[in-house]
Amino acid sequence: MTGSTRRSFLAGAGLAFAAQATHPLLALGDPSHSPFKVAVINDEISADFDHACYVTAHDFGMQWIELRSMWGKNVMDLDAAQIDEANKILDKYKLKVTDIASPLFKTDWLGAPHSPYGSKGDLHGATEAAFKQQDEILEKSIGLAKQFKTGKVRCFDFWRLDDVAPYRKAIDEKLRSAAEVCGKHGILLVLENEFACNTATGREAARTMNAIQSPHFALNWDPGNAVMRGELDAFPAAWETIPKDRIHHCHCKNAVKGADGKIEWSPVDKGYIDWSGQFAALKKAGYHEAVSLETHWHGAATPEESTRISWAGMKHALEGAGAL
Repeated sequence: MTGSTRRSFLAGAGLAFAAQATHPLLALGDPSHSPFKVAVINDEISADFDHACYVTAHDFGMQWIELRSMWGKNVMDLDAAQIDEANKILDKYKLKVTDIASPLFKTDWLGAPHSPYGSKGDLHGATEAAFKQQDEILEKSIGLAKQFKTGKVRCFDFWRLDDVAPYRKAIDEKLRSAAEVCGKHGILLVLENEFACNTATGREAARTMNAIQSPHFALNWDPGNAVMRGELDAFPAAWETIPKDRIHHCHCKNAVKGADGKIEWSPVDKGYIDWSGQFAALKKAGYHEAVSLETHWHGAATPEESTRISWAGMKHALEGAGAL
C-alpha cells in the first residue's frame, strides 16, 4: 500500500475504530451475542500465540479463533509439545477453534504447466509442498483438527492455471476424494476461493460447489479474495450464484482500487465489499458458522494495530447488520 493511501486510511474513521477496539468497554456490542461464530485468524495479530489469544479473548471479546501459524511456524509444522502448549493457551483464554487453516492443495496440479501464481502465493510460513505430498498434508490436517477439537479443515483449488479446462474434471475428482477422506473422520473439508487458485471468484466457487456434490465438501466464502481476482461485484451479484447451504466458513477482509489503479487490501469497512450487507445476507440465509477476520491490510504500524482497526470496522458492520 502506498504511503498516501495508508495515511488516508489512518486519518479517517480507522483511528477512532482502533481506539474502540483497544478498549473493550467502549465496544459496540458483544461478539458472543452474534448469530455467527465471530473469530480472527491468530497470526493476523501476532506470531506470539499467547498474546494473540489474549487480544482475541480479552480485547476483542471473541470466543473463537482460526489457527494458521504461530511461533514462526505454520500449524502444519508444530511438534507435539507445541500442540500441547497451544491447547493449554486456548483453554487459558476459553477459546474454541473454528478450523485448521491448512495450506492443503496450494500446489501445482500434476501434469499441468507450472502456474505463474504459485510463486506469488502466500503459504503463511508453510513450506511449499509438491503434489505427491498433498495426501500427507491432508492426513496431518485431519489429525490437527482432532487435536484442536474442530470439525473443519480448509483447502484450496491448486495454483491457478491460465487454462484449467483440460484438468478441471480431474481436479474436481481430487477435491471430492479428499472430502470423502475427511468425511470418514467426521471432518468437513472447506474450500476457500483464493485469488491465486483455480477457484478464485464467487462465480467460480458456485461452479465448483455445483460440480462436487459431497456432504463432506463446503465453501469458505471470501468475497475479498474474489475482488482481488477482479470480481468487483463479488457482493451482491456473485454472492447470488453461490448455493448458500454449502457455505460453512467466511473470511472477512476488504479491497479497494489504489492510486495506481491496482486492487489492494483495505480495512474491513473500506472497499468494494459492503460487509453490513454481506453479514445481513448471511443472517437471512440462516448462516450460523464462523465469520473470521483475515486482516491482510497492513496499513498501520504493526500487524496487530492493523487488525485492531479492521476488527473495529468489522464490528461496526456486524452491528449494522443486526448481527451483534
